[in-house]
Amino acid sequence: MSIGETLATARRDAGLTVTQVSERTRIRETIIRAVERDDFTACGGDFYARGDIRSIAHAVGADPGPLIAEYDETLRAPEEITAAEALAPTMAIRPVPRRKPNWTAALAVLLLAAVAFLGYHLATSPGHTTAAATGYSLTHPHRRARPPATPAPRPTPTPTPAPTTLTPVRVVAFGPGGPSTGDDPQQAAQAIDGSAASGTGWQTNWYTTPRFGNLQAGTGLLLDLGQTETITSVQVTLGATPGASLELRAGSAPALAGLATVARATDAGGVLQLRPAAPVRGRYLLLWFTRLPPDSSGTYQAFVYKLTVQGQP
Repeated sequence: MSIGETLATARRDAGLTVTQVSERTRIRETIIRAVERDDFTACGGDFYARGDIRSIAHAVGADPGPLIAEYDETLRAPEEITAAEALAPTMAIRPVPRRKPNWTAALAVLLLAAVAFLGYHLATSPGHTTAAATGYSLTHPHRRARPPATPAPRPTPTPTPAPTTLTPVRVVAFGPGGPSTGDDPQQAAQAIDGSAASGTGWQTNWYTTPRFGNLQAGTGLLLDLGQTETITSVQVTLGATPGASLELRAGSAPALAGLATVARATDAGGVLQLRPAAPVRGRYLLLWFTRLPPDSSGTYQAFVYKLTVQGQP
């Protein structure tokens, strides 16, 4: 019996419908039906296919171990894709800072030239020949005249570099259990440049209450910048209906526990600016919804059409 047939039989033996399995696993019904037909292309790759098999098997009371082993033996791609590789950058994107002119060195050169000119002028002036040539004071011949004090150059303030756009190398749906439990994983990348007018973007699953029907603590999108960057702000375009509560988290590990909250917003809708109190360093950013706004169907669902990250080189 194939993987899909085993899961479908276990679901029917448990007396569950596809809709009920979807509500328990937060996996879309179209993906569950495709898996039961042994079609794993909608899962988005081996890494996510294993996660979907495991979640569905737990929901219907089947043992996921043999099913995942069968998937690896018969359907796995030629090269294994691990969780670390799934979040690995495809290319390093880092703006090259402009070389700043060395104003301190230039000022020092000008100052030395001015002192040399002043010394030459005093040495060749008729009224100061004796003092300049002998080094003794005219009013006190037994004392050497003190050389003129050289003023210290004033430090030149370093200008703060202007913020620049940081383009993530990967965007994945992220749930309480990590990427394998995120909502609508196939459309996650559209959150970067989608738009409401064209109907492109990312959306959460729908829930019966703003707090996810008491099924989980939140849902969101994980952005991988490819390397550690300095982040100053994130702009996100949400659906027009207000009511969303969300957090911006940042850190160096793609795990909920390793991402600290750096900004928050409540009752949000439309264009939203999430700005930390001070620039933060991190490779990963998590847009994490803790409360959903109402949708037109009487349920609760969030929409993300455009994400823009600003930082410093």
